[in-house]
Amino acid sequence: MQGNLGTIDIGILALYSCVLVGMGVYYKRKCRTAEQFMVADRTIPAWAAGLAVMSAYTSSISYIATPGKAFDANWHPMIFALCIFPVAWLVCKYAVPYYRETRLISVYSFLEDRLGSWGRLYAAFAFVLYMIGRAAVILYLASLLLSTFVPWNIAIVIIIIGLITIVYTLLGGMEAVIWTDVMQSIIMIAGLLFCAVSLSMHVFSGPEPLIQAAIDNDKFSLGSLKLTLASQQHLADRTIWVMIIYGITEALRSLLADQNYVQKYCSVPTTREATRSIWIAMLIYIPLTAVFLYIGTMLFAFYSNSNELQSVPSLLNEQGEVIGDKIFPYYIAMEVPTGLKGLIVAAIIAAAMSTVDSALNCSATVLLLDFHKRYLKPDISEQASVVFLRGATVVWGLLGTGAALLMIRARSILDVWWQISGIFGGALLGLFILSFLRIRLRLWHGLVSIGVSIVVISWGTFARDLPASWQWAQCNLDGIIVGAAGTAALMVVACLFGLLNRGKDIRA
Repeated sequence: MQGNLGTIDIGILALYSCVLVGMGVYYKRKCRTAEQFMVADRTIPAWAAGLAVMSAYTSSISYIATPGKAFDANWHPMIFALCIFPVAWLVCKYAVPYYRETRLISVYSFLEDRLGSWGRLYAAFAFVLYMIGRAAVILYLASLLLSTFVPWNIAIVIIIIGLITIVYTLLGGMEAVIWTDVMQSIIMIAGLLFCAVSLSMHVFSGPEPLIQAAIDNDKFSLGSLKLTLASQQHLADRTIWVMIIYGITEALRSLLADQNYVQKYCSVPTTREATRSIWIAMLIYIPLTAVFLYIGTMLFAFYSNSNELQSVPSLLNEQGEVIGDKIFPYYIAMEVPTGLKGLIVAAIIAAAMSTVDSALNCSATVLLLDFHKRYLKPDISEQASVVFLRGATVVWGLLGTGAALLMIRARSILDVWWQISGIFGGALLGLFILSFLRIRLRLWHGLVSIGVSIVVISWGTFARDLPASWQWAQCNLDGIIVGAAGTAALMVVACLFGLLNRGKDIRA
């Protein structure tokens, strides 16, 4: 399937790319010190930081894969979004004030204060690897869309989007990241609302509204109520309890332990504004998730009385099933008029870039503060720090782009992303919870706890579909909560060690 972009559409995309690079050039003059590059001298208003935090949550993963999940299954990702409410309250009450009072830039320095240098080193290393995976998934999804409209190989599209993002991020630092995120958020929301309205007009019109097909197939369900955490044969049978566990652990990891989010709400002047920025982000993200899912359900209804999708080989997997991740791009290519099509494609690319630029900036920050400055050159000059930050942005951008090229053959991108999140995020969250609970650990206690977490996560990830003689060792947990299982394992082992250490002098 190959759609067509008109001259107006191509002009919109070209103009959008030029504006992004232009903003990077403009903010370069304000990016002369390391602190300006990393936290924009803490001068960002709360509403802008809030939109930037929201855009980090709402990437091309949401724009393409979340409607795809609703098309394939139901509204179970909505549970994930709703779990943000209690977590945001906890983070705003306990974590944000501490982070702000200590004026930290790298959130992983907090782990060194509470656990020791080993905790900081492991967490920072896990984060930068995690950012490569995140950038890869997001670049792939945006390129999947754009390759639908241009006669280029998807690999070429991935490289182009990756390079544009690298250029404006390395030039303008965090200030360019946040203000381009603000612009991209507005474009993204406008494109999303247009698609929702357009689909509704098709689905609800006529004497027999197509929406009935979605209702008959239980597409508005939030998931099964069965008391099980096991993986299900069909996505529609994924349980609410799985999504609650995943939603809480992922929201905690994001707002408490993810440099992407912490660095943004540490870029505002005061603690009160940092708290406001988080609530602004969450109060936009949750209804947006509902709109994403609504679009996926409307797409199912729209194509329910047609064999059109079955006649397009590029939309089908090897079993002849429609691939949900490809439905929204197909709809845009076939149904959206010229001009508006360019705006919507720009909106999805904006969603991707607004997350990738943050990943690159924050990875560079962690590489400077937690590795280079902490262990290699503590007395590094201001000018050398900025050069290092820009160089790290380029290197990590190229690694993320390379990893995106490896994801071209993946089937369900949202599931791949959820598994990546669990693998790299499990032990990371556990260390932050231990730090806030002030659990006292020796070095070898911490290493054993992390080791147990890695073993559990590896078991949950790879011990699948084992031969009959190895069924006793098979993991039947739903794959997206493997990270939560790893967090729980780390917490149990570490708390046992903590009990042994009570009253003893544990030096960090």
